Amino acid sequence: MEQPLAKSAHQKLPIGKLLKRIFGILIGASLFSVALEIFLVPNNIIDGGIVGISIITSHLSGIPLGVFLFVLNLPFLIIGYKQIGKTFALSTLFGVTIMSIGTTLLHPVEGLTDDPLLAAVFGGILLGIGVGLVLRYGGSLDGTEIVAVLLNKKSPFSVGEIVMFMNLFILSSAGFVFGWDRAMYSLIAYYIAFKMIDLTIEGFQESKAVWIISDNHKDLGDAIVARLGRGVTYLNGEGGYTGDDKKVIFCIITRLEEAKLKLIVEEVDPNAFLAVGNIHDVRGGQFKKKAIH
Repeated sequence: MEQPLAKSAHQKLPIGKLLKRIFGILIGASLFSVALEIFLVPNNIIDGGIVGISIITSHLSGIPLGVFLFVLNLPFLIIGYKQIGKTFALSTLFGVTIMSIGTTLLHPVEGLTDDPLLAAVFGGILLGIGVGLVLRYGGSLDGTEIVAVLLNKKSPFSVGEIVMFMNLFILSSAGFVFGWDRAMYSLIAYYIAFKMIDLTIEGFQESKAVWIISDNHKDLGDAIVARLGRGVTYLNGEGGYTGDDKKVIFCIITRLEEAKLKLIVEEVDPNAFLAVGNIHDVRGGQFKKKAIH
């Protein structure tokens, strides 16, 4: 009789990685606080999710923003602990606590600008960097994503669609509270923050996956290794129409190397099939850059 598989024990983070995670979340949550209290809130510009609800509720009630940021996120921290895990919940609790304390301490500080466009742009940039850092180090500053994951299991909509619907509803609410011009500025800030989150998580050296089908696969692979400094892997394939055996070259590059890769392919085999796709994370293997010749 087979024995049931034992659950793998929770692995504790090495002290170095733990300190790095704490520092990353601390900086991210602090930047988020600065974005809110120095740029967005003084100009009646909101963010999406629980943060947007907290800003509106704080404005209407007069209760400090930090109180709502902590209290409204608390139920989702409990859900996150049950659904995603202890490490995520603790990282998120730390981030939300720093964010709440930061907004409370910065509330008396006067905003840097009363120009709503400047506030939306620079507030959105700092907001996105802050959220991106917290996400990169395993936490979160908003509970709407957890709600979206739970609703996704019982609805035909994707997580992204649910988050977008909730945020559009929240951002539209700003029009009734702060005026429709502020709602439009809020959309600008939200869009900029959304883009900055991706940039912060992926970094400027965004990775791309490349698939090349070529009859001159060996020459082309050697050229990529020699001239671009990247390792390649040969995959076995079969033509769906002809049934012929094919070799597929697979490699990972940065977006800065894409133009040179296309030039190499054009020189070695102009008839080669080339596909390039964005990827979010690369680990292990021999991805580290070699010298380009």
